[in-house]
Amino acid sequence: MVDYRQRHTADWLQYFAHRGYHAARPLAAGVEGAVYWLGEGVIAKVWDGRPPEDLNLTRQVYADIARHPLPFSTPEILMVEEHEGTVVTYERELTGSPLRPDSAVRPPGRDLTSGETDALLTVLRALATIPGTEAMRRLKVQGDDRPLWRGHTRFPDALAAVVERAAHRHGDLLAAHVPDLDAKVVRAVQALKALPDTSVTVVHGDLVPPNVHVDDAGRPVAVLDFGFFTTAGDPAFEAAITAAVWDMYGPYAEEHVAALTRLFAAELRYSQETLALYQTAYALATYDLFSSDGGDGHFRWCVTLLKRSSS
Repeated sequence: MVDYRQRHTADWLQYFAHRGYHAARPLAAGVEGAVYWLGEGVIAKVWDGRPPEDLNLTRQVYADIARHPLPFSTPEILMVEEHEGTVVTYERELTGSPLRPDSAVRPPGRDLTSGETDALLTVLRALATIPGTEAMRRLKVQGDDRPLWRGHTRFPDALAAVVERAAHRHGDLLAAHVPDLDAKVVRAVQALKALPDTSVTVVHGDLVPPNVHVDDAGRPVAVLDFGFFTTAGDPAFEAAITAAVWDMYGPYAEEHVAALTRLFAAELRYSQETLALYQTAYALATYDLFSSDGGDGHFRWCVTLLKRSSS
């Protein structure tokens, strides 16, 4: 599998040392950039190709979230700078340990523990109390060329438009792996537009297990890495995507998606059909975000999800 994560380099460690952070060390790396621990309660993220104005908007979104009481911490950008054309953000270090490793690193076992599901429900319920703001509506989701809400007053309509745009980006590639893709896109778009109005709250959009940190008792103490599909939207969308991405690559992934979808529908009173529709829409909107050649694991995960969906 091709790895599209950014790489840590000695040059950045030297750069942070010159800035006074002599204890700097690599912390994590993802598609958007590489993260360094600097000490003194600060981390730095070296972004890959993201313009400063988007980060300033993200900074406002973080502030909008922080205005509301939550049972866990969320990111705070302390400073933004640019070094040789690369944007660097300095952020408050968040505590806790990942809820569990990414399923590509260590797949979960068959049984979902109550501690893990309780933590996810705590996060979903808490985020659903934060109203969507104008700054959240101005965010672009990864891979798209405009703010998700531009030209729309309803989240389902905005999401339908994202699906249509994504289908035109590399639809031929996806169609080679998903039978009747054109019909599936049409059905999904029509079903999204037919959804009723809902409350609009913050959507993290990427609550994979490493982005939820817990304490020794398993209680959520931090939620990290807003930005991949962060927007203002239907809280049911958040629940749907969380159910889908909890286990993307393990041998029991399909069982886990179904079990979490049923659990979230029952506990949070969402329609299972709506959750399944949102999962289909997410796969149609994000299949090409890591590569345009289908050579990454996320593409294959989207294909698998779309093949088993009936939308």
